[in-house]
Amino acid sequence: MRDFHDIIEELKLYLATGKNKKVLDKDVAVALNMSQANFATIKRRNRPPYKNILEFCKEENLCCSDIFFE
Repeated sequence: MRDFHDIIEELKLYLATGKNKKVLDKDVAVALNMSQANFATIKRRNRPPYKNILEFCKEENLCCSDIFFE
């Protein structure tokens, strides 16, 4: 299973698909329906927001194992 930072990098790669710009943490926070402050806190604590990520995967019709596992 990937650690928090690898999970975030996978989300950034997914969000960057088809776009010609760098995806920032604030973009990930918006995609996960979180405030930037809340995202920064969980990032500092190294605790993935599993519920938010699973809901994002469901909305995007994305297999969550692609995000969580290598």
